[in-house]
This record gives sequence, structure tokens and C-alpha cells, in this order.
Amino acid sequence: MPKKRKIKNPFNITLTEAVQIAEGEKEVAEDKYIAAYQWLIDTGHAWSLQGFYGRAASSMVQNGLCTMPEQPEDGDNNGSK
Repeated sequence: MPKKRKIKNPFNITLTEAVQIAEGEKEVAEDKYIAAYQWLIDTGHAWSLQGFYGRAASSMVQNGLCTMPEQPEDGDNNGSK
């Protein structure tokens, strides 16, 4: 069974709150805005919600504001060793 990766969430952001922050419905400081997107990336929600989130997340990664989650150490992505 693959190891479960611990997701950092210093602001205890929920999916609802992250969406509100990303949509601009909830104004927050820049560090919480970045943390919301980092949480969406880490949980995979950035890629499963509508395209806006994925495009914004990709841009934040490219600009060095967020990072992609680390890949599991147990073999490569296709499960073979």
C-alpha cells in the first residue's frame, strides 16, 4: 500500500474556503492566497475543478509561488520498478 503523504495546511484551509479565496470572494493576505493554491495543488483539487483553477495553479508553479507535490519514492509513476 502506498504511503500517505502529509499535506501541509498551516491555515487549516478547507476546499470551500480555498475556492472562495481563488474566486476572489474572500479577501486574504498574499501568504494565505498562496497557501490556498498550494493546498489545491497538493490535494489534486486544482486539476479536478474547472480549468481556471488548474491554469492559475500552473502559473503559480511556473512563477515559483507554489510547488508541485513530491512524487512517491516507491518506484516510478506507472507502478513498475
